[in-house]
Amino acid sequence: MNPTEFDPLEVLTWYSEAGVDIALADEPINRFEEHRQKAEAAARRVEQKPARNTAQPNTPQAPTRPDAAQPPLQQQQTERTLPDANAVAQAMELAKGASTLEELRTAVEGFQGCNLKFTARSTVFADGDPGARLMLIGEAPGRDEDIQGLPFVGPSGQLLNRMLASIGIERSAVYVSNIVPWRPPGNRTPTPAESEICLPFIERHIELAAPDMIMMVGGASCKTLLRSNKGIMSLRGKWQTLQIGDRALPAMPCLHPAYLLRTPNHKALAWNDLLAVQQRLREITTNKETD
Repeated sequence: MNPTEFDPLEVLTWYSEAGVDIALADEPINRFEEHRQKAEAAARRVEQKPARNTAQPNTPQAPTRPDAAQPPLQQQQTERTLPDANAVAQAMELAKGASTLEELRTAVEGFQGCNLKFTARSTVFADGDPGARLMLIGEAPGRDEDIQGLPFVGPSGQLLNRMLASIGIERSAVYVSNIVPWRPPGNRTPTPAESEICLPFIERHIELAAPDMIMMVGGASCKTLLRSNKGIMSLRGKWQTLQIGDRALPAMPCLHPAYLLRTPNHKALAWNDLLAVQQRLREITTNKETD
């Protein structure tokens, strides 16, 4: 193939694998033409610029008028791409005001403080049994989840189902959600700011669902819920205590199924973590039955 040519099918395949599946404009943008037009406009401004004033020093000069279209510096500094602490405060207020899972869903769907909502198709709230003893919490929806409006339904979700089945648990018998309910563009990891904004919702979600234990799926989920800077390989396999309201819940950090699909030689580590979850569930069940 000529280096200057390309196969459109290969380009589309590459975009799909990279997670690019949404056009952000109705028409394609020629960035080269856009750059050329900007360069020409800059050149015209230089040509039209008046020559340097050669008047005598005592000649009064007219004051230079600032560009009226340019906002004050203070205004520029307060305009942020991501919402600030006010968004976190609003999320906390909305979450606290929800007394049921349905009310919480409505609050999340109406929340406008996270920019991810405006590039996602769906608000992915939860799936499974809200009364389950085990709750799984991932980081954010992917492409398939965004389309279907449910967490863990793509390839990683299918692997998750098999992982649960391996320890005798049906997917329908657990409750599944995410830290962030909206898909980040390109399936990227949510930023710490995005996770912090959504944290009040998932904490209230856990409080209302009232599970007996938590599986934190993936590094972003673990870091956010545990407020930790440690990586998933340092956290996984070690029971943690998650304080939610007045309850201290046992929580197991686990490798994300998407990571296991890319790194299958670490499935043995995931199997050990699943066995620990299975054992703890048995202990909880036995204790409840004897009470």
